[in-house]
Amino acid sequence: MSAEHKTQLAIIGGGPGGYTAAFLAADRGYSVTIVDTNPQLGGICLHEGCIPSKTLLHAAHGLFQTQDLKRCGIDFGSPKINIKQLRTHKDGVIKKLAGGLATLARQRNVAVINGSASFTNATTLTVKKNDSSQETLTFEKAIIANGSRPATLSGTPQSSRILYSRNALALREIPQTLLVVGGGYIGLELGTVYAALGSAVTIAERTPTLLPGVDPDLVAVARKRLNNTFKDILLETTVTAMRETTNGITVTLKSTKIKEKEQECAAVLIATGRKPNTENLNLGATNIKINKHGFISVDAQRKTDKPHIYAIGDVVGEPMLAHKASHEAHIAVAALSNEDGLYNADTIPAVVFTDPEIAWCGITENQAKKENRQVAIATFPWAASGRAATLNRTAG
Repeated sequence: MSAEHKTQLAIIGGGPGGYTAAFLAADRGYSVTIVDTNPQLGGICLHEGCIPSKTLLHAAHGLFQTQDLKRCGIDFGSPKINIKQLRTHKDGVIKKLAGGLATLARQRNVAVINGSASFTNATTLTVKKNDSSQETLTFEKAIIANGSRPATLSGTPQSSRILYSRNALALREIPQTLLVVGGGYIGLELGTVYAALGSAVTIAERTPTLLPGVDPDLVAVARKRLNNTFKDILLETTVTAMRETTNGITVTLKSTKIKEKEQECAAVLIATGRKPNTENLNLGATNIKINKHGFISVDAQRKTDKPHIYAIGDVVGEPMLAHKASHEAHIAVAALSNEDGLYNADTIPAVVFTDPEIAWCGITENQAKKENRQVAIATFPWAASGRAATLNRTAG
């Protein structure tokens, strides 16, 4: 027999979209319940994505800086890398931030149920709790903020040598050679970390450029340095097969330049994008629509086909960014409180934490030209910046 509870606002997912919506709604006087499988709030961003990756990238950038300082006459010698201590530091950062979120939830009387939620109907959730018990949660309004997971490649063997963002960030060991499948921001950021820590990293990207969709001028600057960071960058290249061997993973690569070739590496990191976590929500019980890619259809107020149910973050589509989910939380909570607010994706800032870092906001020059917009271009070379010169970072 399952326990039954009622709440004014049910939120599925405790990531940046979910907990932001919860705190905002609680501050407006709503009784709020978050349902999330993780015992700690924070979602993928805190536990398996943004925060651990940026912590490790900070260490990677420090290692790169020791190399740059040799030009200034400062030589630290060969750095000694303690992987266990680095991992402990990363985990400590996550624990501290998770503790802060737990405190904020308690201060606002936000209830948290640890388990997976699915819709029984448009006003009821069935929650299969982590302790194997079951709970029924009746709500007046709901926000779906269930996040996403890494996309997989067909034919990928089950092996500890196959990495996704989660186990790559766990930092269990540093492979001697690493193939990163995907030249987007996840692949380049994690590839940068492992390259700094000693792996010989090869990037395989299926499109003609790294970071598809990013302004080519910015990519060109980053590419120059990444050519030195990585062992090899293979564009217009796809992985057609993988198999585990005694020494690692043998992959078959196919590109526009070569028909097929095999390459062996100690580990493979799959970074080919992310998929929304919508298939286990039983959305059919609510008549909420999803598109062919599994994303939930919403309007400018983040309302689904059921006006009292909202969806935000990765489950509604690109860009899959934590701050975008938080912004959508503001819009959704304003809408369910009958306040004004509409979602506009034109000026969402984005950052890629490679070395050098890339940042942009709004549409790119290429996008503007495709839309027949008049474009005026203004550039300032970093080489003319005194500050950039002092840092020996004049590229760009």
